[in-house]
Amino acid sequence: MASEDEINLLVIVVDVNPIWWGQQAHREPEFTLSKCLDAIMVMGNSHMAMSRTNKLAVIASNCQDSQFLYPSKSWRDGGDDASSSGDGKYELLSVANNLIAEEIRNVMSKTEVRGNSTDTLLAGSLAKALCYIHRASKDIEAGQEIKSRILVIKAADDCALQYMNFMNVIFAAQKQNILIDACVLDSDSGLLQQACDITGGLYLKIPQKFALAQYLLWVFLPDSEQRSQLVLPPPVHVDYRAACFCHRNLIEIGYVCSVCLSIFCNFSPICTTCETAFKIQLPQMVKARKKKLKIPT
Repeated sequence: MASEDEINLLVIVVDVNPIWWGQQAHREPEFTLSKCLDAIMVMGNSHMAMSRTNKLAVIASNCQDSQFLYPSKSWRDGGDDASSSGDGKYELLSVANNLIAEEIRNVMSKTEVRGNSTDTLLAGSLAKALCYIHRASKDIEAGQEIKSRILVIKAADDCALQYMNFMNVIFAAQKQNILIDACVLDSDSGLLQQACDITGGLYLKIPQKFALAQYLLWVFLPDSEQRSQLVLPPPVHVDYRAACFCHRNLIEIGYVCSVCLSIFCNFSPICTTCETAFKIQLPQMVKARKKKLKIPT
């Protein structure tokens, strides 16, 4: 168990892509965005109820931007001495649930799908989570320690255009010893597999969406120290394919610039990233020897 001077911060990034959730409502009406948020609230409440020093943040990521659902700008922190409400519920949990429900309504009502911009801006949401963790680490009192981790609830498919931003976020989290966990609802995510493998987090593609709350409490609620004592799903094979800089396609074999390490699927004598010109030694042409004509005698 964590000590009284240790703060455990959990940042949950939720994929609220309106296109994917609209299609999901037609495919499986029993699992909608509201049911997903209910499961996330259950996990958030469980995390804050485990210790009075536990902290929670929830970020919604869609195809336009990312926004904090909790804590929000309208929230006034009443401190850790929040009293219980009249119905017996801990007041901090009730405030968190109400704020998440209110903010997600505002986010979905303001979201507009324009043109082909239908990909979830997950890399930007992870960067915002890292910034929030960095600020929280600066606000702690002397003698306190903070342990932070990020949980990503992924719904829509990966976007290869975000490969570079995604990898920068992953290595920044690794440098700060921040775990990235991934709970994938639909198709597998190669980028999140790499993020979990590099930072030491857990990756799980849940087989049954309506059991999301059970998987969150079983796999992702325990911290890194408690997980060693549990029987968790086995690790998955990590897809380490990289995205080329020219077409943003995932490739297994390609060309790498020796100066800036940019990856290309087709050969180019000049790197389009750092504009380095490569000196290529072409094979020398061997002149064919002329055969001497034999004069008949």
